[in-house]
Amino acid sequence: MNLTHPNCLNKPQFSPTPISIHGVPLPQRNKKLSAVRVSNFAASTTEVVADNGTARRSLVSSTDSQNKAVPLGKSSSAMEQLDIERGVCIPFRKYSPETVRNKVLESRGAVASLILRGVEIVWNLGVYWSSLMYDCLVGRDKEIVPFRARQLRNLLCDLGPSFIKAGQVLANRPDIIREDYMNELCILQDDVPPFPNQVAFDIIEEELGQPLEAVFSKISSQTIAAASLGQVYRATLRATGEDVAIKVQRPEIEPIIYRDLFLFRTLASFLNGISIQKLGCNAELIVDEFGEKLLEELDYTLEAMNIEDFLENFKDDPTVKIPRVYKNLSGSRVLVMEWIDGIRCTNPQAIKNAGIDVNGFLTVGVSAALRQLLEFGLFHGDPHPGNIFAMRDGRIAYVDFGNVAVLSQQNKQILIDAVVHAVNEDYAEMANDFTRLGFLASGTDVSPIIPALEAIWQNSAGKGLSDFNFRSVTGQFNKLVYDYPIRIPERFSLVIRSLLTQEGICFTLQPDFKFLEVAYPYVAKRLLTDPNPALRERLIQVLFKDGVFQWKRLENLIVLAKENVAKMSSNPALQVKNVPSSRSWQIQSKLDLTHTIKDGARLFLFDEGIRRQLLLALTEDSKLHVQELVDVYRLVEDEIDIPSVAVEVVQDLPNLVRDFLLSWSNSVLSDR
Repeated sequence: MNLTHPNCLNKPQFSPTPISIHGVPLPQRNKKLSAVRVSNFAASTTEVVADNGTARRSLVSSTDSQNKAVPLGKSSSAMEQLDIERGVCIPFRKYSPETVRNKVLESRGAVASLILRGVEIVWNLGVYWSSLMYDCLVGRDKEIVPFRARQLRNLLCDLGPSFIKAGQVLANRPDIIREDYMNELCILQDDVPPFPNQVAFDIIEEELGQPLEAVFSKISSQTIAAASLGQVYRATLRATGEDVAIKVQRPEIEPIIYRDLFLFRTLASFLNGISIQKLGCNAELIVDEFGEKLLEELDYTLEAMNIEDFLENFKDDPTVKIPRVYKNLSGSRVLVMEWIDGIRCTNPQAIKNAGIDVNGFLTVGVSAALRQLLEFGLFHGDPHPGNIFAMRDGRIAYVDFGNVAVLSQQNKQILIDAVVHAVNEDYAEMANDFTRLGFLASGTDVSPIIPALEAIWQNSAGKGLSDFNFRSVTGQFNKLVYDYPIRIPERFSLVIRSLLTQEGICFTLQPDFKFLEVAYPYVAKRLLTDPNPALRERLIQVLFKDGVFQWKRLENLIVLAKENVAKMSSNPALQVKNVPSSRSWQIQSKLDLTHTIKDGARLFLFDEGIRRQLLLALTEDSKLHVQELVDVYRLVEDEIDIPSVAVEVVQDLPNLVRDFLLSWSNSVLSDR
């Protein structure tokens, strides 16, 4: 039975080759790792391969498309390029240029409506563009920028939901629009007028197939929140008395969206030359990214699936609250969810007045965000203050899962590579990471970008960990992407916005909060404790610089990882009665180094190169570095659970014997 959908460029293939680091095979874990669902509508198409001894994941493609740019002659080629960049296959795609074209050209009436809408858009945008040209001619283009930015925001609101959504996207795209305009368009993320209540109630009844009174004992007379695509009410279920949130889609919005997407893409086809020159990609590809995400947000059944995925990912995490979905009351235009009884992060004073441990809450929030990004590969794409709640027991709660993004295993590992390259100050490889992530077109000369990256990182890192913040780095990065042919892929624009927004929430609640002082310890803990062989390889890269073992760096990693565990274990949310008693949560109070010790011993025994480097590290500069070894031991002696390590070693003994025999036989054969 063929489980591969024909839409997928890359069929899943499975290699029997074991994962190895420096040629040393690492055994498959006997215990089940935390199951992470990436998405119900996205299937990863990656294969574990070995390249120069480094374990990594790469996209499998029969046409070797990983090393070749996909030609963009056909309308669907841009979508194919997006799939290759993401390393993710979308088996059932709601958006494609052909689908949009067929929708808007299906009748004469639809064509006439399209023409009228096109005239409206061209006229309004043309008048605005003419005013910009006039400003340039008379030399007042700089002083009038705030007025023109505000005028653009109002114009997008007048043109409807597609343009409001486009404005929200542009607010996070420094590669397309200037920073002063971006700041004004950010207002669109919160300030959208609602549509009439009666219209919303009619849509709810139509989706439910019964009167409101039959399902809800009461419903709010005013919207709780309004967005570009829908709005939210609070209600009480008649059957159970539970409070719920009802999300209702704007009326007749789908035909408008399809019509506008067709016009966007038609306009983009005339801008391909400029886009390739400025961004290194076709303008159509940018529209396709936007259109695909927009149509996903329109289908509330997909949002319900997103919520289920988040529930699965955080099911054993007592510090994070995800609302459950009432699927029997939900449909494509109405979504009924559990009501979150918390305090919105839009009201920082109320959070402080409630006696919530602000520092503990922020630590939980940063850790949850990093887990989404680096562990699950499925993260909330719109975590603005209105979508994040502080629960009175210290937990963090998320709502509004229409805008989520998926990172493939390949993308996650490249991001970790970029962090390692930044730590090792390898700016040439950092520039190559940009190409691998899709920021630069394949074959682009990265040499002019390397000095700019070095200047940005050294300027930011030179301030010290306590003064580092993403906004300052992003401000410098915005100038870089505006000056070079760099395109920010849509999923990474969401990553940047997510990090900036959450850092902004941290600064609002606690002005002296150091985002990186929480983020860096989390990354350190992942590098030291995660059993993923790919992360083991990154840890080795961090600990060895120019062939020299970095004792101080190892000590810093251990200290930071212990700091992360201490902060998380002291959170009030972990003190509640229903915290799982499984081993996965017992280690929250202790840094679990079991797998790290076991895999390190394996590498030392069987990898001649690693063994030589470690022995050299102990005898560097013609002296025995016993004190450094003692210092490291003192840091971890309380973290090592000797019985657990012994059990793991005994269980792994057959694999150790097998690997020893294989290593011995290989050495004998090579001598011959």
